[in-house]
Amino acid sequence: MERLCAILLLACKTFIVNAQFNGFNCDASFHSRFPTERDVSVYCGVQTITLKINFCPVLFSGYTDTDLALNGRHGDAHCRGFINNNTFPTVVLFSISLSTLEACGNSLVVTTAQGPNAYGNLSLVQIGNIAGYIDTLDPPTVISYLPGLLYKFSCSYPLEYLVNNTQLASSAAAISVKDSNGTFVSTLNLLLYNDSTYVHHLAIPVSGLTLKTRVFAAVKATNLDRRWNVLMDYCYTTPSGNPNDELRYDLFFGCDKDPQTTVFENGKSQMGRFSFEVFRFVKHKNQKMSTVFLHCVTKLCRSDDCPLLLPICGKRKKRNVSERTAVASDNAVMTAGPIVTRSDETPSNNSQLAQLNSPPFKMNSATSALISAIAILAVMSMCFFILSMSLLRGKYMPPTPLSGTHNPAFS
Repeated sequence: MERLCAILLLACKTFIVNAQFNGFNCDASFHSRFPTERDVSVYCGVQTITLKINFCPVLFSGYTDTDLALNGRHGDAHCRGFINNNTFPTVVLFSISLSTLEACGNSLVVTTAQGPNAYGNLSLVQIGNIAGYIDTLDPPTVISYLPGLLYKFSCSYPLEYLVNNTQLASSAAAISVKDSNGTFVSTLNLLLYNDSTYVHHLAIPVSGLTLKTRVFAAVKATNLDRRWNVLMDYCYTTPSGNPNDELRYDLFFGCDKDPQTTVFENGKSQMGRFSFEVFRFVKHKNQKMSTVFLHCVTKLCRSDDCPLLLPICGKRKKRNVSERTAVASDNAVMTAGPIVTRSDETPSNNSQLAQLNSPPFKMNSATSALISAIAILAVMSMCFFILSMSLLRGKYMPPTPLSGTHNPAFS
C-alpha cells in the first residue's frame, strides 16, 4: 500500500512538472530545479550585448518571462526580455545596444590597465566595463515562498572603441601623446554641470529643460603630465548622437561664437570650460521635446605652445608662428547628451501669436461706401441741430428798444 502511494505521488509530481513546462522545450528530469549561475550566457558583441537565460528553471521557480527585467526596471517594457522557444532549452533573450546601454540602468565604469595603445606600445589603456543584472520583483508582502532570482553580467571594451562606435550620455576619449620619455595615454572627458561651480552634474528632468536654460560644460583630462594643457578646437551641437550629422549648429569655431555661448577657459590648464543656453532644433517642431547632443573636438598641447594654436581674433597683431613649431596631439571628438529640451508653448499662446501675426483687416468697396454715408449723415444731422437751435433762440428773444433822435412829425 505504501509503495502504491509513493508511485501515485511520484506520478502526480511528474504530471504537475510536465504541465508546468507545457509548451516549452524543457526536460523535467534536467530542469526541475532552481536557477544557478550557469543558466545565464553573456555575449559581448560588436554593437550589442546579448544575454541568454535558461527559462526552464525560471518556470520551475514559479515565474514567467515578464517577471524578469534589467536592473530592477520592471515597469519599463523596453527593459524586459523575450522568449525564444526555437532552442533547447527555451531561453529568455535580452539585447542591450551599446548606443543606449544606460537606458535600463546599466553602469559604465572606466578603469586603467596595462595594454597596447594606438602606437602599439605598452602603456596605460582605458577600459570601459559595462555591468548590470537581471532580477525578479519581490511581492509587496512581508514574506514570500518564491525564491528571488538574480543574474549578474558584465562586458569590457576598450574605451576608445565605445567612444567611436556608440553614443554615450557623457563620453571619454583616449589620446596618445608622444613625449621625449616615451608615449603616454591621457583620457579626456566631456561633462555637463548645473552651474558655474562645476561641482554638480547636470540633472535633466523627465519633462526636459526649459529653453534658454544655461548649461555648463567642461573638458577634463586625466593621466596628464603638467606640461600639457587641454585645447578645445571647436564645439558644436547636432540633433543626434552622430558627430558627423549633416545638421549641426556651431557654438564656437575659431573666432566665430554663438552670442549665447561663453568660453571661460581654453588652453590655459588641463580643463576647458564654457557655457551655453539650450535651444531646440526646428526639425523637432512637431515634437514636445527636442534632443541636443554636444560635441567637442579637442587636442592636447604643451602649455607653452597652446597660445600659438589659439585663433587670433579682433585687431590684435598677428603672431609669428614660423619661429617654432607648436607641439600638440591629434584631435579627439567627445560627445555628451542627449540634452532634452521642452517647448512651453500652449494653445492660448499659439492663438495670441496667430492674431499678432495675422494680416491687417482690409475693407471692401461696399463697406467703405457704408461708412462714408454714415459719416455724411452724421455731419448733416449735426448741422440741422445747430440751425434748429439758432431759430428757436431768435423766436423767443425779447424786442430790442429803439435808439436815436425823436422826429417831431410823429408827434
